[in-house]
Amino acid sequence: MLHKSDEEWKKELTPEQYEVLRQKGTERAGTGKYLHNKDTGIYTCAACDNPVFKSTTKYESHSGWPSFTAPYSDNSVKVEIDRSYGMIREEILCANCGSHLGHRFPDGPQDQGGQRYCINSISMDFKKEEK
Repeated sequence: MLHKSDEEWKKELTPEQYEVLRQKGTERAGTGKYLHNKDTGIYTCAACDNPVFKSTTKYESHSGWPSFTAPYSDNSVKVEIDRSYGMIREEILCANCGSHLGHRFPDGPQDQGGQRYCINSISMDFKKEEK
């Protein structure tokens, strides 16, 4: 796993990225740059460029955040229990650098595994597939 000091992260990320990726913040619903992205490609962690989601697993959940049915691979993200704000949720972290990406909920499309990976746009970059 990639380890960097807090000061290194602050130098490499924008203040908004740092708030979400390293401080487990959340962007406001409906404001993310990838919410309505329909291009084909790969979403990567904005902190370390690790592939985290494929565009083919993205769907419209009407939640206000980009949603996916599955991660890029079995090793691209990790899940931890998040007990903040008086709730118990499954937090999604980049498996490479430990950055906060979003949360997973059991209300995704049932014909695709039933999981909804609800991810902050600011925690990702997008690499469009070349045609």
